Amino acid sequence: MPIQFPNEEWLNALKDKLNTDEKYAQLASKWEGDLCFIIEPDEEFPQQVILYLDLWHGTCRNAYVVQNDQEIASAFKLNAPYKNWARILTGELNPVQAMATMKLKVRGNYAYIMRNIPTVLDFTRCAQEVTVGK
Repeated sequence: MPIQFPNEEWLNALKDKLNTDEKYAQLASKWEGDLCFIIEPDEEFPQQVILYLDLWHGTCRNAYVVQNDQEIASAFKLNAPYKNWARILTGELNPVQAMATMKLKVRGNYAYIMRNIPTVLDFTRCAQEVTVGK
């Protein structure tokens, strides 16, 4: 069953998916880096939401919605308007293409992300499955 993005229920479902998906665990076994999804407001979604995920060696150690007054120092910050996140999470927009065309802005070690494209793509697959209900 699909879960509405972005909220705590979606984030918890993604954490559970990442921690139980064998393919993701294998592909992400060397990944070290926490990240924030920064969902910027747009005409479809009027508020900013920040989601934090602590990803480490194929597991998600922690995940939560960042409160407005919290300052998070994560290895990666991924910014995009809600509509671009929605397109990525429904498979309409490839995340690598989104980064290359600045539809998804990356702060952090971009070279590390590029060296780990299989991990990025499989993370996206897991997030898409949570979103569309596979």
